[in-house]
Amino acid sequence: MPRINLLPWREAERKQRQRDFGVATGGAVVAGIAVVMAAAFFFSSMISAQENRNQRLNDEIVELEKSIKEIDGLERQKERLLARMDIIEQLQQSRPEIVHLFDELVRQLPEGVYLTGMKQTGSRVEIRGVAQSSTRVSALMRQIDASKWLTDPEVERVETTQSGASRQSEFVVYLKQVRFNDDSEDDT
Repeated sequence: MPRINLLPWREAERKQRQRDFGVATGGAVVAGIAVVMAAAFFFSSMISAQENRNQRLNDEIVELEKSIKEIDGLERQKERLLARMDIIEQLQQSRPEIVHLFDELVRQLPEGVYLTGMKQTGSRVEIRGVAQSSTRVSALMRQIDASKWLTDPEVERVETTQSGASRQSEFVVYLKQVRFNDDSEDDT
């Protein structure tokens, strides 16, 4: 006898398809959530790695800024030391100049002229003194002008005063000291 299936097979097949669809949908949702979680974890790890690199760069920048400040401080110290060295070198070079100044003043001082004071500012020299007459002051001026180490004599004042039985001239003369380089000093 033929078997006839009276069970609602279409309905059972529909339920089976709905179950398969639910499982597939659930699997897709779980797979989607897994993909989203994996992507979030991946991007989170990439962000964390970049933040670590940024922090390392910031630390290196701080170290470099400290080094730059230290270098700037060293450069300023170097400039100060170079300035001191220049001053010391100038002083060393000018050491014999005062000897030349006094030596030349003694040589150029005419008879009858006496110095009472002397002041030097840079290369300008102020000489105060007493002479037996104003012509002796003129002779001093001519001899200073002819000197190798002294130049540009200028008279500020010459006053004739009576000192007991004799007359004398008090004077103030400005002159400039000639400065020579080391090369030209060797020639003298």
